[in-house]
Amino acid sequence: MLKINMEGIYYNDNGFVPTNKDFNKDAYKKTITYKIIASHNVGDTSKGKLVKLKSDAVTSHDITYVGIIQTAKATGLKKFPIPYILTNCHNSLCAVGGTINEDDHVFGLSAAKKYGGIFVPPHFAVIHTYMRECFAGCGKLIIGSDSHTRYGALGTLAIGEGGPEIVKQLLCQTYDIQYPEVVAVRLIGSPQKGVGPQDVALTLIKETFAKGLVKNKVLEFIGPGIANLTVEFRNAIDVMTTETTCLSSVWVTDEKTKEYFKILGRVSDYKHMQPDNGAYYDGYIEIDLSKIRPMIAMPFHPSNAYTIDELTNDPFNILKTVQEAGRDLLKLSSFKLTDKITKDGRIKIDQAVIAGCSGGTYDNIFEASRILKGNTHKTDLPLNVYCGSQPVYLDLLKKGVVADLIQSGAIVKTSFCGPCFGAGDVPSNNGLSIRHTTRNFPSREGSKPTEGQIASVALMDSRSIAASVASGGYITSALNSDYDNILPAFSFNKSIYDSKVYDGYGRASEDFELVYGPNIADWPSQHALPHTLIMKVVTVIKDDVTTTDELIPSGETSSYRSNPLRLAEFTLSRKAPDYVPRAKAIFKDQLEFEKSRRLPNEYLKAMRKVGHEINDIIIGSVLIAKKPGDGSAREQAASCQRVLGGVANIAIEYATKRYRSNLINWGMLPFRYDGKFDFIENDIIIVKNISSVLENELIVANVIRGDSAFDVTLFLDPMTNDEKSIIKAGCLINFNKNKAGELH
Repeated sequence: MLKINMEGIYYNDNGFVPTNKDFNKDAYKKTITYKIIASHNVGDTSKGKLVKLKSDAVTSHDITYVGIIQTAKATGLKKFPIPYILTNCHNSLCAVGGTINEDDHVFGLSAAKKYGGIFVPPHFAVIHTYMRECFAGCGKLIIGSDSHTRYGALGTLAIGEGGPEIVKQLLCQTYDIQYPEVVAVRLIGSPQKGVGPQDVALTLIKETFAKGLVKNKVLEFIGPGIANLTVEFRNAIDVMTTETTCLSSVWVTDEKTKEYFKILGRVSDYKHMQPDNGAYYDGYIEIDLSKIRPMIAMPFHPSNAYTIDELTNDPFNILKTVQEAGRDLLKLSSFKLTDKITKDGRIKIDQAVIAGCSGGTYDNIFEASRILKGNTHKTDLPLNVYCGSQPVYLDLLKKGVVADLIQSGAIVKTSFCGPCFGAGDVPSNNGLSIRHTTRNFPSREGSKPTEGQIASVALMDSRSIAASVASGGYITSALNSDYDNILPAFSFNKSIYDSKVYDGYGRASEDFELVYGPNIADWPSQHALPHTLIMKVVTVIKDDVTTTDELIPSGETSSYRSNPLRLAEFTLSRKAPDYVPRAKAIFKDQLEFEKSRRLPNEYLKAMRKVGHEINDIIIGSVLIAKKPGDGSAREQAASCQRVLGGVANIAIEYATKRYRSNLINWGMLPFRYDGKFDFIENDIIIVKNISSVLENELIVANVIRGDSAFDVTLFLDPMTNDEKSIIKAGCLINFNKNKAGELH
């Protein structure tokens, strides 16, 4: 099914040859990835060197754009220099916190008018569907403040990052990364009837995530199998590459791609893209599409995947294994999965959802409707279907698909990302939901384990979801479903957008006033880097991986992302409920020190114990975790720690580049540690000569634990000069204020 080789290899006539002594050091320039990077780079495109990229467009949704605009505004924003697309697909229900969600939307529209942006109203499109329909293009580079920013199947190198990286683009700065390794993903064969894009994606994620094989690399999809896939099938695989932890992904383009752009009315955005013969890749993965089987990703990660046949043939052992792992992860002995097994050995589900940028495509919904058409099973199982955009909804309506779905018992809803991040369709306690969405992390469905509530999500393709619903609510593979899978071409009606989307790009109105709601607050000021950091350990997380959903929960908390201090009250609330009061107590020590210039006794004793001078000091909290930052691009996973007085993280490694970047952009040191993981809460860690620390590979830190003291060695992965300057300044806002005269 998959062949993986992480050694260098050459592409040649749609095949591969191994590297040899005649290695061509410039052959990496023959990849699609290189061509896009080189055309957007103002730095050095040499392999392993720093590239400095300027994007063609940026995009955000309504739980990120307020903070981004506020940050850019604080450092002199006058107008958006490139198209900035503000979508409203996350807090669009306006169901939490009084008026504050709609206040954010009003603010977003006012910002589009003031700075020259593009505003997509609530319920019109999920962020990535809109970008695929209206902005992605062959050879483009797009950066979005959402981790699933992926438009590679349309020849676009798209990268999901934290909000500060969008700010940099809006201030005419660059996205700086080491030139990434590129891995070829060669597709051969053709998928069987009943196999969908989520099945291909989960197979890829299963084989790469845990081993970190493609972390921070670019996946370049090539091979004859691509011609056997519709463009929407490709899109739905592509958007899931985020879950491999790759940096981005891009595909060859062909006549089907050209036809897709023609349907969208943008054929000028098409060009043929493929690697040149002799292109060098840092590794390759070959996927035989004909051997892919319907998959299911069990809670609580997309990589926790099995074939549906494996699960249904051995339900008790697999569910028991997942159940035990879940109890350990959630620290909740009441978590159950084995009770979903019926007396006849089948697995009964409680809910089904098809939604978002991965599930809510034209192809996925159409094919699911074909499987469900004429369904005679009477069941109380809810099936909720969310179209990715209003044009998709309209075409499915005209073709009778919506009617077929409703007659089969489904509820068809407008474009909304809630089921993907815990703000919509939350199952009942102990419920099991099957979903064609992007993630199934703990609490991602909206439950609250710390309050004894826990539901769980298994990811499946829309086809097998439909087959499961048609079977009466029992997990069922679509492989043997008898249905017509020949789909008519999608018909795109752009007039829907023309009538409602505000397009102000190039028409900034500087005198227009931003419209603020009572929940929209400025970022608190942050200190510049001192000579000495006194860090008190506030929380130690020993899980193998810590997600951004655990660092700052999504769901209803998302309504407060326009208010940094109010949102910070939820930091680690579902993982370490004592984090916030403990962090506040440490922050209070710093505030009292600022007023009195007298160091509280425990810190004074610690400094004297290791013989440090007491000058130019900041007291701050430090979070310690083995591998933090998997999942969402949300900057608030870092900024919430920062506004509560956080000054650093210490980790064995960082799960994603974007989380580490968020730490840096909020002035927090991303320390790493490869020694014995035995830090405990209330340890005091002292690091002096911070400015010189940024220039050193290894840092000796003093740890004071009660009456004892010992040294540990920390280190920092290489940082750019700008990243060092951002940390020294205290955050990206301070950095830009310091150099405001150089921005434009």
